[in-house]
Amino acid sequence: MKKMMILGLSLFSLMVQAQTARKFTIDLTEDGKAQMVCFLPVTPSGKAIVGVPGGGYSVLSNGHEGYLASEWLNPQGISYFVVNYRLPNGDRTIPISDVEKGIRIVRDSAQAWGINPHDVGIMGFSAGGHLSSVISTHADFDVRPDFSILFYPVISMDERVSHKWSCVNFLGEEGQKNPELVRDFSTQNAVRRHLTPPAIIISASDDRLVPFVTNGLEYYKAMRMAGNDCAMYVYPTGDHGFGFGPWFKYHKQMLEDLKAWLDARQVPKPDAVRVACIGNSITDGHGIDMATAYGYPALLQKKLGNDYWVKNFGVSGRTMLNKGDFPYMNEVAWKDALAFKPDIVVIKLGTNDSKPQNWQYGKEFKQDLEQMIKELRTVSPKARIILCTPIPAFKSSWDINDAVIINEIIPIQQKVAKNLGLEVIDLHTLFANSADLVQEDGIHPNDKGVGRMADIISEQLLNQKK
Repeated sequence: MKKMMILGLSLFSLMVQAQTARKFTIDLTEDGKAQMVCFLPVTPSGKAIVGVPGGGYSVLSNGHEGYLASEWLNPQGISYFVVNYRLPNGDRTIPISDVEKGIRIVRDSAQAWGINPHDVGIMGFSAGGHLSSVISTHADFDVRPDFSILFYPVISMDERVSHKWSCVNFLGEEGQKNPELVRDFSTQNAVRRHLTPPAIIISASDDRLVPFVTNGLEYYKAMRMAGNDCAMYVYPTGDHGFGFGPWFKYHKQMLEDLKAWLDARQVPKPDAVRVACIGNSITDGHGIDMATAYGYPALLQKKLGNDYWVKNFGVSGRTMLNKGDFPYMNEVAWKDALAFKPDIVVIKLGTNDSKPQNWQYGKEFKQDLEQMIKELRTVSPKARIILCTPIPAFKSSWDINDAVIINEIIPIQQKVAKNLGLEVIDLHTLFANSADLVQEDGIHPNDKGVGRMADIISEQLLNQKK
C-alpha cells in the first residue's frame, strides 16, 4: 500500500511538471515566514489565480486546499500562486498584508509571466475563503482581485453562527468583544455595489463546520442585493474541506461548474481604453435591477466593445459639493476612480446638489468641480474628460429642483468646461420632453432611459475622438 501511495504521488508530480513550465517560491517576508509558491503554465492564457489555503487561521491546509489545484489550473493556461501566509494570532493585519503583497507581486510581474493584470483572481478555502473575501471587500484598488472563488468560506466573524476558532484567531479575544470589528469583518456587511469583484461560492449543503446558511449564503445575498455578479453552487453532500480532493463525490461536476464560470467572465484587454463613469444614483443605476449588468455604464461597455474597459463608480445620493450632505469626493468610489487611472472620464453629478440643504453652498460648486478635474488630471494628465449635465427633474422628488439645475448648475458646468477644455454632453436638453424615459419618481432613468444614455455617450466617445 505504501509503495502504491509513493507511486501515485510520483505520477502526480510528473503530471504537474508536464503542464507547469516553472515552479518556484518567493519569500514575502524577509524572514521567509510568509512565502508564495508559484506555478507558471507552459502556455499562459493570461489568467492568474492567487490561492489562499484554509486551516481555521491556526494551521495552513495547503495540500488539497492549495498546491493540488495547480494540476487542474496549469493545463488550462492559468497561472497559479499559493500564498502561505503567516497566521494572525489575533492580529488580522498579518495575513492580510501577506496576501496583498502576493497579489501586488503577481500584477507587477504580469508582463514577465504572461499574465493579464486585469484578470488576477483570488481563491480561498474556509478561513482562507474569509481572508479572500476580506481582500475582495477591504483592499485598496491596486491589490483588490478581479474575481473571487470562495470554497465553503467563513464569512461571519460572529462565532455563534460561524467557525469559532477562525473568528477568535483572526480578531483575537479582545477583537471578538468589539461589535464594530465583528460587523466590519463579517464580510457580507462590507460588499460594495460595483466595487466588490464578481464571486463564485462553492459549498456543500451538509457542511457542519462552517454553516453555509449563515456564511456563504449571506455573502451571496449581499452581492445579489448590491446587483453584483455572483454565482453559488451548493452540492448535496461533501461536508467541509473537500477542496480539490478527487474524493469529493461531486469533484468532476464542481470542476465543470467552476470552469464554465471562469470561461464566461468577460476580461478587459491589458491595453483597453479605460472609461470611468463617475456620478450619483443615475450612474449607480437606482431602480435598475442588477445595475452592474443593466445600468448605463454596463450598456456603454457593450456598445463600445472589448477595446474599452468601462467601470461604474457611481454612488447614490452623492453631491459634487464638498459641503453637501453626501459629498462624492469623500467616497471609496472616488478613490477607486483615481486609482483606475482612466483614459476617459464621464462625470454626471449635480442633481443632488440642487436640493436646498446642499445648494446653500452653491457658490462653492465651481471650485469643487475644478478640484475634481485637477485631481483627475494629476493621475491621468491626458484623460479625456466629459461633463454631462443633469437630466431634467420631471418631479421635485427628494426636493430636487430643476430650476436650480437649469439656471445655476448647468451654466457653471459649461463655464468650467470652457475654461478647462472639457467636453459637454447636454443630457438635460436631450432628455427634454422625454418623461417616458424616467421612472415614476421623475428623476431616475428607466430601462429605456439608461439605454438612451448609453447611446448618447457612446456616440460622443466613438465619433468625437481627440
